[in-house]
Amino acid sequence: MTTNTSTSVKIDDQMTQTEETFKPKNGADLLVHALKEQDVDIVFGYPGGAVLNVYDALYKNPIRHILTRHEQGAIHAAEGYARVLNKPGVVIATSGPGATNLVTGITDAMIDSIPLVIFTGQVATSVIGSDAFQEADIIGITTPITKHNYQVQDVRDIPRIIKEAFHIANTGRKGPVLIDFPKNISADLFDVSDLLGNDEPIYLPGYQPNTRPNYLQIQKAAQAISEAKKPLVLAGAGVLFADARAELTEFVEKYQLPVINTLLGLGSIHGDHELNFGMAGMHGAAVANDAIQKCDLLINIGARFDDRLTGDTKRFAPNATIIHIDIDPAEIGKNIPTDIPIVADAKEAIKALINKDFQAPDNADWLDFLRQKQNDYPYWYVEDESEILPQQIIEMVHAITGGDAIVTTDVGQHQMWAAQYYKLNNDHSWVTSGGLGTMGFGFPAAIGAQFAKPNKKVIAIVGDAGFQMTNQELALLNEYNLPVKVVIINNAALGMVRQWQELFYDGRYSQSLMPVQPDFVKLADAFGVKGYRINTIDEAASILEEAINSNEPAVIDARVKQHENVYPMVPAGKSLDDIVGVKRI
Repeated sequence: MTTNTSTSVKIDDQMTQTEETFKPKNGADLLVHALKEQDVDIVFGYPGGAVLNVYDALYKNPIRHILTRHEQGAIHAAEGYARVLNKPGVVIATSGPGATNLVTGITDAMIDSIPLVIFTGQVATSVIGSDAFQEADIIGITTPITKHNYQVQDVRDIPRIIKEAFHIANTGRKGPVLIDFPKNISADLFDVSDLLGNDEPIYLPGYQPNTRPNYLQIQKAAQAISEAKKPLVLAGAGVLFADARAELTEFVEKYQLPVINTLLGLGSIHGDHELNFGMAGMHGAAVANDAIQKCDLLINIGARFDDRLTGDTKRFAPNATIIHIDIDPAEIGKNIPTDIPIVADAKEAIKALINKDFQAPDNADWLDFLRQKQNDYPYWYVEDESEILPQQIIEMVHAITGGDAIVTTDVGQHQMWAAQYYKLNNDHSWVTSGGLGTMGFGFPAAIGAQFAKPNKKVIAIVGDAGFQMTNQELALLNEYNLPVKVVIINNAALGMVRQWQELFYDGRYSQSLMPVQPDFVKLADAFGVKGYRINTIDEAASILEEAINSNEPAVIDARVKQHENVYPMVPAGKSLDDIVGVKRI
């Protein structure tokens, strides 16, 4: 390692200067200084020509940079980081293909309300629009998939833009903000004395998210809850983004209200809480879907009534008065007509309802009905003497970790089984791609989550197909000795595609089976990571226990039954009443 005897400190074998001696001199230096002002301690990225000045500035400053092996890996890692810490993740990529490789992750973050601040390099302002080398109109490309985006035109705007970007990303309905950074701006010099110490408050007259609930609406909601015989709380990701798990738990315990979750709302109440009746929606619990259809009051807190939850919207919650609490006014009434809208931060709204101190509803019979239904119609599977079932693997992972791990997933069958069979003890512990359904998300998201929470157990439950999209990031497990455990639910198929082809296309498995697979154990070994293979149910528990309880990274290839389906299931476009695969136990 090269040292500077006067001012250097060692951070990840990079040459750095102490903050006291660093004085910004060009746009790139100012960008890094502004990141430090926002308490950014880690960025995920991939360098290139248009951001060389930025990377030179990073080299001189104590912000940790994680070099992923693909820009998609960088942005999904930033999503995982943001999801578990509930603060913006930061991404840097170069212009052109570097920027366009981020588009899937930006879209994923937008639809799932993940706060990110993304920096993309751009060609010099003098050649923008000339089809210069590695030029792409990333502002035009990302306008529909960001909360806001900027292209820096003047070096003196950098502090203000970055300050605004972090504010926009992490307030209101959270989401991604992109800053496009032309190379000449990163090289422009400026007068330090004109810029440092500028602490003007953020003033965005067109962006003033409302966080406090309207008193009259709270009064209406309290009365409706008090008068209900079959009330039901639907808790979405908004509860988690508001850090309102404690308030939600207090609220439902005080008024004895049953709770169900959306996919992204899992963890907003303890998985084993007596008032928790599980996940609702396409692959939700029978009791949760039945509760929606039979309730007379549905209290939606921080969920957007997406199609995978509602099914046929015309037949959704047909008997219910709808209370919808959401920070984003655009979501209220968008998909489901709302009787009592409350535009507010979830925590503030729940606290207002707790403090209202109204009469609890008379719903003892309703709770008894739901508990009986939950007991009679649990998730189920039929054991196979010759093959491992994916549900069994996830149950074992849960047993070994005690429900205390951070779990990330891709999208598909394994995602649904993880949601069904891994009951979470904690909030900010479930990291999945909900709205966009992004294959390849789960593994790099686990890397970001592990950087965010280095002392937590992080389990990436992925499919064999999705893992092959981003498995190059295995290099990071070895490089940083990240103890991420990758559990591959390997059914040699695009599992959910195959299931739909079985159920709705008469078993015509068009391009959904993958008989030729890499040897995942050898692949892990090639990256310097220990690999395991599970071929039989008898060896599964011991292998999983050894791998998960080790302090090193691991890849576990669990060979499971290919023709196993996720149930229950509400076919697309059908009502929640049309649920199939429900079995009385």
